[in-house]
Amino acid sequence: MIVPISLAAFTVIFVVMRTMSGDPAVAILGDAATKEAVEELREELGLDKPLWNQYLSYLGKIAHGDLGRSIRSNTPIAPYVGKVIPHTLALALGGIIVGSLFGIPLGVFTALKRNTFADYTGRVLSLVAASIPAFYLGVLLLIVFSIELRLFPVVGAGDASNLLDSLSHLALPTLTLGLIMTGYVARVARSAMLGVLNEDYMQAARAKGLREIAVVGKHALRNALIPIVAFLGVYAIVLLGNAVTVEIVFSRPGLGRLLVDAAKDRDIVVLQSVMLIFAALVILCNLLTDLIYGLIDPRIQYR
Repeated sequence: MIVPISLAAFTVIFVVMRTMSGDPAVAILGDAATKEAVEELREELGLDKPLWNQYLSYLGKIAHGDLGRSIRSNTPIAPYVGKVIPHTLALALGGIIVGSLFGIPLGVFTALKRNTFADYTGRVLSLVAASIPAFYLGVLLLIVFSIELRLFPVVGAGDASNLLDSLSHLALPTLTLGLIMTGYVARVARSAMLGVLNEDYMQAARAKGLREIAVVGKHALRNALIPIVAFLGVYAIVLLGNAVTVEIVFSRPGLGRLLVDAAKDRDIVVLQSVMLIFAALVILCNLLTDLIYGLIDPRIQYR
């Protein structure tokens, strides 16, 4: 389904970019632009051609990996996207790792301690974490760990050739996304665990004399991972959106910063290209989620 879904997503982006602000050439140059300047830019962008011709040209360029050239700088977009996309992917992946490492154990623990003080405390903490806006939590972490304690750099992505420096710059942005994700993952993990703890196979495992840690780890958690993985795949999409805010707060290079700058500059070609990349990442996240199902659910077999 990737091919038709991708085609549909790219088509929507094409239509939106052509209709959201009327004539793209006028949106770029402004209302005060002369008619001659508008017509010249329309011809330069290929907007003077029939819409179906523009659409086929658009798909052809995508198929060849050509994202076009920036209107403002007249430079190819693909090389610049290639430089910034690793920063966004590292941030999103780090957030998923932190959210999973903290959220799944917290959800399992609160499920095992259902209706106790530990359960209530864990549920309140997860609700608080899920309710904090990313930009607000990012600013708080900056104030505490960068300005007051001076443990981490304030802004930037660090020296790419120095792994330790890059990780130190990545720590707080990753923690920002990961802590928020922890709240959601913990609540989903708790619900999933509660749904399997009283199943017959759990009682059978205990009747065999298995230790409780083996029963929970091998039987309960593996079955509970199915809805958790489904949620992680969906939340990874939300995480990409939150990465835009976090990149701005921490002044990090990435697709988010590129998207915002293109919108401010009215660079419609860059804006369209970044939206395409985001759409491709969303589709890829869904594909990976479906493939991971086969690793954790023995009922699914790929042929």
